[in-house]
Amino acid sequence: MPARGTSVQLLVVLLAAVSAGAVMVGAQGKYPRSVVMLSTHSSPGGGSDVFLREMAPHLSRVMGVKIVVDNLAGGSGAKAMAVLAKSKPDGGLFYATTPTFIYTSLLSRPAATYRDLEPIVNIFYDPEVLYTATNSNFKTLDQVLQHARTGKGRWGAANPASLERQVMEQLRQKTKVAPVIATFEGGGDMLISVLNHTLDMGIGELQEIRAQLDAGRVRILGVAGDARISQYPDVKTLKEQGIDLAVRKFRGIAGPKATPPAVIAAWEAAVPRLLADPAYQKIYLKNGLLPGFIGHAEYQKFMGDFGRQTEAFLKQSGVIR
Repeated sequence: MPARGTSVQLLVVLLAAVSAGAVMVGAQGKYPRSVVMLSTHSSPGGGSDVFLREMAPHLSRVMGVKIVVDNLAGGSGAKAMAVLAKSKPDGGLFYATTPTFIYTSLLSRPAATYRDLEPIVNIFYDPEVLYTATNSNFKTLDQVLQHARTGKGRWGAANPASLERQVMEQLRQKTKVAPVIATFEGGGDMLISVLNHTLDMGIGELQEIRAQLDAGRVRILGVAGDARISQYPDVKTLKEQGIDLAVRKFRGIAGPKATPPAVIAAWEAAVPRLLADPAYQKIYLKNGLLPGFIGHAEYQKFMGDFGRQTEAFLKQSGVIR
């Protein structure tokens, strides 16, 4: 079945925006910084990079500040987390959270981990899709799997420590195939390798491959989520294709520890209004993003739960002890 509930989610966002209006930044006083830096571990063209750059002008209008995006690629988030953990909690620097920073924290033992950062708010849930080049030899996911059974399969996943890598590893286990899985620092680099047929398929978000989808150069093979994507209702989920595998990717914002309550409140007020902005809705709905606002207190619990669940999965899989 195609994805449902988007209209209900948008209604919730609109109602939240109305109630949040009374506590917008303007009602609390001027935001403490005129320029806000949003950092990402993605290289240019990667999922978080595209997400932040498309969101920035709309968020800037809502918050009344200049938004600047900074690529701090390196170590699958280790560099970005280290920079944020050492920064002043003055509302001037934040980090785009995804499951990657949880995985990097658990797998790589970096100098700073997700526990050293302050979860501020969640903004979206982002469906993951498997895709191939339109002019490749593969029309279906099953054909990719059959090719992998010959011992010649090559798949791609952005970042060694990532939800995408987990999906590919689980897909390999559940289908009993043994392809080579190549990893990259960003989805943009991986997309190039899919387009030039170095890889049979890759995994990423719609916004990463949107331009190539619109140009007809990429074909979606399956959705690694619980429901189909409304923009591509004919593309089946992995479960519908007989593979018991589904994940949910979050996209939010983290800051340094001890971020002031007034700054957190400003974000909590701004995000519902951002999601209710008709101009921005056209962009994020086209990219398949699902509104998923979570306030600070609940987001702290969400992040702790996600971290514990991920750690348990990695231990059960024998990846970590």
